[in-house]
Amino acid sequence: MKTIKLLLGFAFIATLFTSCYVEETHYIEEPTISLNQLLNSYDLWYVDINSTQGYGETPFLQIAFTVSFNNGRLYANNNLVGFGNQGNGYGVEIGYYDAYDMILDVNHIIDGFDSFDVYQVDNNTIELYNPYNDTSYFLDGYQKSNFDYDYIFYDNIHYFLQEYEAWGKTYTSNYGALNDFDNENYLQFLSGGNDATFRSSQDQNVYNTNNIYWDYTGDYGIGDVSGNNYSKTLTLDYDFFDNEYFELNVINDSTIELYHANSGTVYEFTGHGYIQYYRSTNEEGKSTAEVDRSKKRKQKTKKVENTRTNTRNI
Repeated sequence: MKTIKLLLGFAFIATLFTSCYVEETHYIEEPTISLNQLLNSYDLWYVDINSTQGYGETPFLQIAFTVSFNNGRLYANNNLVGFGNQGNGYGVEIGYYDAYDMILDVNHIIDGFDSFDVYQVDNNTIELYNPYNDTSYFLDGYQKSNFDYDYIFYDNIHYFLQEYEAWGKTYTSNYGALNDFDNENYLQFLSGGNDATFRSSQDQNVYNTNNIYWDYTGDYGIGDVSGNNYSKTLTLDYDFFDNEYFELNVINDSTIELYHANSGTVYEFTGHGYIQYYRSTNEEGKSTAEVDRSKKRKQKTKKVENTRTNTRNI
């Protein structure tokens, strides 16, 4: 009986080691894709700005909603005006790249050279770690056919309001009670700073936005509409006649509708002086559209220290 048990024991151990060996061999021989194939496996990589780790910033990623990699050419959707249509959905070409050994080298048309270590987080998420500023950006991959351009647009709509030098009133409904806002003809939403500053003017028929005299400067806020991801609220804080509250809807890439809740009046404003962004600021602190304000996406979450180890010895 003992002899039989020993033989069975040896047979079991032999089987176990054979099984482990086969599994290990299978794992090693499993094919992998190159970094370039990984980057090209999705049409669009959404920059999840709120997942960023580290205290530094990489300018071209800080302003991009999406980036795309196409045969060495790098594209980005930096604007919400034209989002989904510009560049067949990819946006504008912002530079070129080289991908090798899980390293991504980028040459931006304005910012110049950057290099990243690339880590695959899951099937459609990658981490771009910049060893020069010890900051990681996380990108989620989508095909154009299943990417919700509208949701991203409305979720970031305050950036859309900032993409014009001014919004001029072009329509006032013939219904609704008279109210103080009837006299406001131009609005401007400023980027930079706390990202919550607006200006208004009672000027009329101004053709050059640089000539608008801004009567008032205050704070504004964007809010959600319960159960509707494609409509927002807009609150303008006027100290001298209290807050003005609107339901905000986008008619097209250059026209917004404001429904004034208290009076029942509907207004339409048209954007003037489109600002196309390629980066946040240049040496003089101005955007490439040569306006005296910068643009970058703000991280809503608290910045945290990056735990990624720098292996480049930089």
